Amino acid sequence: MKKGFTLVELLIVMAVIAILIGIAIPSFRGMQQEAWKTQCEGDVRVLKIAVESYYKNNGSYPAESATWQTTLTGATPAIIESALTDPFNSVSYSYAVDSGTTPKYYVIYSAGAQNRGTAAISTLGVVTLTNSSEVIYATNGHL
Repeated sequence: MKKGFTLVELLIVMAVIAILIGIAIPSFRGMQQEAWKTQCEGDVRVLKIAVESYYKNNGSYPAESATWQTTLTGATPAIIESALTDPFNSVSYSYAVDSGTTPKYYVIYSAGAQNRGTAAISTLGVVTLTNSSEVIYATNGHL
């Protein structure tokens, strides 16, 4: 009698392994999304603290621009070491200030996993979100 596996036995084992991989991959993607969300929440909190620190030292919030984080990295005293990027789309976090002559309110946000969310803030500090389930944000205003 020969020892070893038959072709049918090997095919069955390969099919079982393929099914297990098929089950594991979607759950891994979900875990990755959760990790990005957690990282994003932490980054937004850090940026909120950095903006508040900038305000305390300079008497105003950073101007709303594509390079607003550069203002924080180049500030004296140093506030943050380097610009933080949104893990969902690998670009800088979004930042908006109210439209008053001397802005009093700001919002820092990520557009989320589907990159569809936005946030704006009024001169009364009211935050307006689109696709609110997507947006991860921090503000000194309110909803």
